[in-house]
Amino acid sequence: MRGFVLGLLADLPRKNCWTIAEHAGQSSPDGMQHLLARAVWDTDGIRDDLRDFVVEHLGDPGAVLVVDETGDVKKGTATVGTQRQYTGTAGRVENAQVAVYLTYAGQAGHAMIDRELYLPTSWTTDPQRCAAAGIPDDVKFATKPALAKTMIGRALDAGIPARWAAGDEVYGADPGLRAELQARQLGYVLAIGCDRRVPTAVGPQRADALATSLPDGVWQRISAGAGAKGQRYYDWAWIALTAESGHHWLLIRRHPRHGELAFYRCYAPSPVPLGELVRVAGRRWTIEESFQAAKGLAGLDEHQVRRWLAWRRWTLLAMLAHASLAVIAATEHTQRPGSDNLIALTCNEIRHLFTRLATEPNRQHTNPLAWSRWRRRHQHHSRTSHYQRQQAQLT
Repeated sequence: MRGFVLGLLADLPRKNCWTIAEHAGQSSPDGMQHLLARAVWDTDGIRDDLRDFVVEHLGDPGAVLVVDETGDVKKGTATVGTQRQYTGTAGRVENAQVAVYLTYAGQAGHAMIDRELYLPTSWTTDPQRCAAAGIPDDVKFATKPALAKTMIGRALDAGIPARWAAGDEVYGADPGLRAELQARQLGYVLAIGCDRRVPTAVGPQRADALATSLPDGVWQRISAGAGAKGQRYYDWAWIALTAESGHHWLLIRRHPRHGELAFYRCYAPSPVPLGELVRVAGRRWTIEESFQAAKGLAGLDEHQVRRWLAWRRWTLLAMLAHASLAVIAATEHTQRPGSDNLIALTCNEIRHLFTRLATEPNRQHTNPLAWSRWRRRHQHHSRTSHYQRQQAQLT
């Protein structure tokens, strides 16, 4: 497992069991494939350890639990969860695998702490297909908001410090998720579409209709957080909504240049200022940064596994690799603040230094010719098998 995580953090052009095993100094990928598919270890227990590790170093009473999904474009139909579906990764409907992730975003930093694979009904209504992919019998169809609710509940039941939840329109439109968060007294800032109706004193109203009725004097320019090119300033307005308990608002964001609007349904068990809702809305983008870093630096999307358990283990170890970088970055920012002429260490720079100074000088190198022979022999067996299967079908 140590060699696998180091391989995920290595500067490899492609990360799979073959390249990771060669990087670890092993003579074949059998051990790495066994680790993912058949070895006996507590996958969910390591997930809980990852969550505790992140909270230990990034814990914050005002933290935000951010949910979002990401997709990996796949070929064929045998990879678990794959079907033609919309994925934001491609920006269109593709043959893809989609999963929902949960990021813990504190003041010191952020990292992913949980994930669940989305299984379309084309899978959950086909027991033979599920069995072939190793999906447990007790796994049933669940919407993406339902998966988010499960992960948030799991984190809160473990006692992690958090005050808010955030998510995009997929999650803001789900009344079940909102009700669960309110029942747990967890505030939320969830995006909604412009055509969504919200409860007001005069009855349900469309969000965009309420925005057009606002006078110019109610808008306030507030930063949603620091970005790479400066503060992210937007114009904000909020409208109190009617509800039986707690405090509810419609939060509206307006772009200062072209006037594009975005809408959020908000809840808090006690009154909060507008600036606090804006802060939470700005934290939603941390999960996009987590996706980018985990995919670019830790191979989150490079798995070539087909079965349920192997997918859960690959994504878990990639999240662990990314969390290690995030925690190191947060620790460095706290213990060694950057100077006036240097930016703080980023996950990308830490991965680069870790590879060059710690991993590469000490790792055991294998015979490249031996690995070349292994790959060619494996490819020969695969090609022969394909030709034999094709010939059998023809005859």
